[in-house]
Amino acid sequence: MEMLRRSSVFAAEVMEAFDRSPTDKELVSQAKALCRDYINSRLNKAGLGWSKSEHGLSGGSLREVSSVLLWLGDELEYLRPNVYRNVARQLNINATLENVVSDAFLAVAGEMFATGITWGKVVSLYAVAGGLAVDCVRQGQPAIVHTIVDCLGEFVRKTLSPWLKKRGGWADIKQCVVNNDPSFQSHWLVSTVYTCGHFVKALVLYLLRER
Repeated sequence: MEMLRRSSVFAAEVMEAFDRSPTDKELVSQAKALCRDYINSRLNKAGLGWSKSEHGLSGGSLREVSSVLLWLGDELEYLRPNVYRNVARQLNINATLENVVSDAFLAVAGEMFATGITWGKVVSLYAVAGGLAVDCVRQGQPAIVHTIVDCLGEFVRKTLSPWLKKRGGWADIKQCVVNNDPSFQSHWLVSTVYTCGHFVKALVLYLLRER
């Protein structure tokens, strides 16, 4: 009887762990770890080095999410390469000034998600972070990369956390590559094109705003 009781308790604990929604703190921590991994990948592609001294990816699931995010980012940047390169120049900002970079990133992020949240926009946000990070390191300011990561984490906390919770967390992004619906690919492409267009609009709005 005691063994059955313990088994029931264990089963209940397992089900609770699977059913439990991730906390805001967990989502933000994971978002920042994913951002560091994404940025490191982009810096490696650009032949630049950067030290990821903070927490790295933990657990196989988050590594899988990072792989999907990087793959989708590659697809997005391949479709519109000029949009995610020389981001600081497009924003007409000085990539050596920490407060300018952080303000610009948060302004663009706010414009991108002003009309709603999609995985396409989330991937686009990471691509913007990666492009800005490359610009900062090229300008001899690798420390600002940590500021970009923190800004993305703060934006996730304030804007994306409720949306992510409804989907069970970051692992939901894996549906972007395992979905067997034949219409999904066209949906992803449409979403991508829209996201790129909205990012360009955000750039224009940022440039035209009062300073």
